[in-house]
Amino acid sequence: MPTLPIHSLGQRGEQLAAEYLQRLDYTILATNWHCKNGEIDIVAQKANILIFVEVRTRHADNTESAFESITPRKRSRMIAAAQAYIAAHELANMDWRVDMIGIAIPKHGAPIIDYAEDVLGW
Repeated sequence: MPTLPIHSLGQRGEQLAAEYLQRLDYTILATNWHCKNGEIDIVAQKANILIFVEVRTRHADNTESAFESITPRKRSRMIAAAQAYIAAHELANMDWRVDMIGIAIPKHGAPIIDYAEDVLGW
């Protein structure tokens, strides 16, 4: 697979992540939701839980660098964005969590998708 520009790589990763979540019976509520605190890549729901998903995609043979790219500052922004979404949609009574999907696009072979639930405790 040819190397994609960063923006296209991110879009491709988010598309793969959304498809992955749908296969796991998640309902996608929004993608690329923006607020003053940043962007939420995917907002999904499964059962009665609202899930905010950060997607990190890398040209790599594994997802390690994707997961390592979540800094304490990024975690804070993810929480603030999730709280802004909850406030904007009047969902204060819903349970919620922040998950992450790391995607590696190797030079040869299929993309590798690793999913981690409830990543705020890292």
